[in-house]
Amino acid sequence: MARPPLKSVEDKTRIVMAVPREELSIAEAARREGVSQTSIANWRDQFLEGGQATIAAGGRAGPSSREEHLEAEIETLTVSAR
Repeated sequence: MARPPLKSVEDKTRIVMAVPREELSIAEAARREGVSQTSIANWRDQFLEGGQATIAAGGRAGPSSREEHLEAEIETLTVSAR
């Protein structure tokens, strides 16, 4: 049996989010998308672990775009002051 094409992150997220909203069961989502129930369960678990990590980090997974901009500006000013 040929392996189905790889799913994008967006597709995986859409599939995983359809299950808790009770739009689809894992079995239905697997049939519809041509992937295994195990794959969907793994994606769901990874998705939930990522959410838990974000909550544990205070609601953010990384610096905001504003923080990134300010850090770049500090770096530029530091380099030009040397």
